[in-house]
Amino acid sequence: MNPTPSVSNPMLLPAFCQNRGILAVVVLAQAVAIVLAFAPGTVGDPWLRLGVISLFVQWVSLLSMALICRLRPWLTQFSALQQGVLVLAVLLVFTLLVSLLAFLFLTEHGWQSYNSLFYFMLTNALIAFIVGLLAIQFSVMHAERSMRIAAQSRAELDALQARIRPHFLFNSLNTTAELIHQDPKAAEQALLDLSALFRAAMQAGGQTTLAHELALARQYLSLEHWRLGSRLQVHWRLGQELPEVMMPVLTLQPLLENAIYHGIEPNRQGGEICIELVLGNQAVTLLITNTLSQQNRSSKGNGIALENIRQRLALLYEDQAKLHCSRTEAEFRVKLVLPKNQPEIVT
Repeated sequence: MNPTPSVSNPMLLPAFCQNRGILAVVVLAQAVAIVLAFAPGTVGDPWLRLGVISLFVQWVSLLSMALICRLRPWLTQFSALQQGVLVLAVLLVFTLLVSLLAFLFLTEHGWQSYNSLFYFMLTNALIAFIVGLLAIQFSVMHAERSMRIAAQSRAELDALQARIRPHFLFNSLNTTAELIHQDPKAAEQALLDLSALFRAAMQAGGQTTLAHELALARQYLSLEHWRLGSRLQVHWRLGQELPEVMMPVLTLQPLLENAIYHGIEPNRQGGEICIELVLGNQAVTLLITNTLSQQNRSSKGNGIALENIRQRLALLYEDQAKLHCSRTEAEFRVKLVLPKNQPEIVT
């Protein structure tokens, strides 16, 4: 088999390094051990057999899983069929190796085998081949289903993202048009900010870094500052270093647009927006707080943008990302939680 280094194929086998993958392998191995220990026609104490077989099977499965996990980036150079053959080969090699060591250890400590070493290793290899073949088949079926769901989710993300574009683009164009007559230099800077937002809007359904998303948020707020002037006060509390996490493109901008539309713009005196970053061990939290105008303190406001973002986060991260909203008499707060250890996303 000659892989093509320049081509990377999708990995059709599960991510054994992740917690769910490890648990699935351990459970499958133990199920095989139970079947072998209590199979009809066996002699001796079945519970003793279960202990010995469990130890044997778990050694084979865990060693194989560890090596496959290390080889995972290299395996993507091969086709799906070649990946399956290589994984099966790793399983058989460790089965034969552990079989040899187990046979020598047990016979040295008084175990009387009714079969030769060759037959013992051949039987174990045949069982490993059948179980491994079934496991690979189910893994490939699961991976193909996941890719189909991911493709469908990507289409839904594109549609959801497209619904966000007209809102801020229309307002930004109006602001820029007004600035051309009032302050040409400011209009030039506004056009640069607007072009950045246009580029982001064209990446429908894509992902970006937290740092880039915050930069887009600053550019959007700069556009709104030209329109609202001193009525808009923005406070940034981000810390010195930003974590390397990914998020959907234009997640923050709709939240800030809501804050301005429902909290700042209706108030003649204006108001404040605070963007705060909180770093945890497992997650990154962004808090966006805005003051409320008197007439909007009892209004629920428009939740379309919030529900839109929730759907996009759910499609990408399932239940690992959260968007919570809370309201008091004087302010509205949005809490966005993103996982640090983000799942692998098929694009």
